Amino acid sequence: MHSTKAQLRAAILAARRSVTPQTRTTEAAALAARLSAVIDPGQTVCAYVPVGSEPGSPELLDAMVRRGVDVLLPVARHSPDGTALPLQWGRHRPGELVAAPYGLQEPPQPWAPAEAIADAAVVLVPALAVDRQGTRLGRGAGFYDRTLPMADAVALLVAVVRDDELLEHLPSEPHDIPMTHALTPGDGLVVLARGRESTGPPGGSST
Repeated sequence: MHSTKAQLRAAILAARRSVTPQTRTTEAAALAARLSAVIDPGQTVCAYVPVGSEPGSPELLDAMVRRGVDVLLPVARHSPDGTALPLQWGRHRPGELVAAPYGLQEPPQPWAPAEAIADAAVVLVPALAVDRQGTRLGRGAGFYDRTLPMADAVALLVAVVRDDELLEHLPSEPHDIPMTHALTPGDGLVVLARGRESTGPPGGSST
């Protein structure tokens, strides 16, 4: 019997909460090192600020800026009726993040519209898990479902996960936008099924 998305989310979040702070720090440093081999100065990258037990760190974002990468961070809002809106984007400047709804951090205004994701060569997408076919398991809020269709057709869509969160199979739905790659601390950039179907920009292929 296959697990439902809700069951998978609960299990993965529980596993993440059990990870020690030292392990999180070690994995975040490994992700930053892996990412530096993938992203080139001058590129635009859509990223995110990790919250709670999510893989990564604000230091990873700062390091990209120091390398001359234009880092855009998401701004999440709901419409008056509670529907998740497509993500807006703000430019990351180290030390300038501000408190945001839902316990998040975000860049201060001005913000670019959702369509700014089309400028990104790489989109780092938060995920609870991703499978070898590119199916991503998110938290179910819907922000990325509404935003990723606006990404450039050759952009790398990279789910950032822990090593044991790259799975063989996840339940998928028709509206799911497949990831082209996964980024893990141990294996680095992993090409998924959709990534093998596209050429992608130079430097976009790895292990």
